[in-house]
Amino acid sequence: MEKWYDNVVFYHMYPLGMSGAPYENRNPEITHRFDELKEWLPHIRELGCGAVYIGPLFESTTHGYDTRDYYQVDRRLGDNQDFKEFVLLAHKLGLKIVVDGVFNHTGREFFAFQDIQRNREGSRYCGWYKGINFGWNNPYNDGFGYEAWRNCFELVNLNLRNPEVKNYLLDVIRFWIREFDIDGIRLDCADCLDFDFMKEMRWVTGNEKQDFWLMGEVIHGDYSRWANPEMLHSVTNYELHKGLYSGHNDHNYFEIAHTIRRQFDENGGIYRGRVLYSFADNHDVDRIISKLNDKRHLKPVYTLLYTLPGVPSIYYGSEWGIDGRKANGGDPALRPRLVLEEMQKNPPVSWLPDYLEFLGKCREKYPVIGTGRYRELLLTNRQYAFARIKGDEAVITAVNNDDKEAYMSVPLPIQAGILTNLETGEKLSAGDGRINLKLEAGGSALIHVQGRT
Repeated sequence: MEKWYDNVVFYHMYPLGMSGAPYENRNPEITHRFDELKEWLPHIRELGCGAVYIGPLFESTTHGYDTRDYYQVDRRLGDNQDFKEFVLLAHKLGLKIVVDGVFNHTGREFFAFQDIQRNREGSRYCGWYKGINFGWNNPYNDGFGYEAWRNCFELVNLNLRNPEVKNYLLDVIRFWIREFDIDGIRLDCADCLDFDFMKEMRWVTGNEKQDFWLMGEVIHGDYSRWANPEMLHSVTNYELHKGLYSGHNDHNYFEIAHTIRRQFDENGGIYRGRVLYSFADNHDVDRIISKLNDKRHLKPVYTLLYTLPGVPSIYYGSEWGIDGRKANGGDPALRPRLVLEEMQKNPPVSWLPDYLEFLGKCREKYPVIGTGRYRELLLTNRQYAFARIKGDEAVITAVNNDDKEAYMSVPLPIQAGILTNLETGEKLSAGDGRINLKLEAGGSALIHVQGRT
């Protein structure tokens, strides 16, 4: 039986940035920015999205990943009641809600770390963190050393093999499910988390909510180590993310096709049966339009994102084609303040929101796009076609990264009765088991194939 997360489009919200919250959390007063964030939900639904990944939300000191209270929504966004109402509205609109779970580390203002600062060797929380050593020091001159995430000493690594820490975090997860009715968790730094902790988390969340979804941030490695029946349902597909922009910049569709063939081919893909989380950009990497040498390639990039195997995600603002590079200000440059009404009135790329809405509606109307098996049909450096197939139905995707129009003769994946260009509504004809397509420079096409009955 298919779950909601097997065929859905995500919208990714970084709430501290998009709502214009101050970078440092020093004001004791609560600011109710969720009122503004709720205004985005109808827009997200209109795009054809069925789920929202929002985070980080835990009370934190700066960027949201230096947690100081797991039981409170960050006061720069609002209070717990505000978030309850946000989730309730999302659910009324048919949107699932997935939040950030920051369980690899805490900030230095978390109560357990502050207890160590005060009581040193006498603190009962010394075992909560990795590498506590009172013979060393750290860049903050606390008079003791500790293990930090990637030597970022504002992020103190938790010891997830300590039963107290593990049980504390599992109680946090139960609280967020019961208190807010969330539908899933995206695990920050999942490639750093203890495997036994994730196994127990899978058991706990499944008992709390049968269709609860766990997705992990994993950059490198064999994704099946994390995404499997015992641990997480999905992980971030950074391998495909890299191919989506470099395969266009280098005019090399072999890179993308090889990735998908290795991962999902019906005759031996190593991740068949798994649904990975796909994205063109997110809060940690440059915006896709800033990476592309030819901006016309936005269309085939998003066509591939929505139709290749995986759960596609749109990062807030990228539906309008905004730019953003880390080189222009670090992470905050990727997480800007945006006013929804202004973006809708003056989008940098005017055609893109409508096209993403079209792609989202296609996935809703034709579930074969998201759940059908993958088959490669045609491949050159500059043209690529494949099908998603289920029973007597298929959808063909064809893309062109050339700087001139291309003619493609694509074999049909099944015996065709009716062929329809989904973007134009035009009925097409085929001869000798093939369909002939003409794609503009940076063009793409989706062809629905209804088999003979």
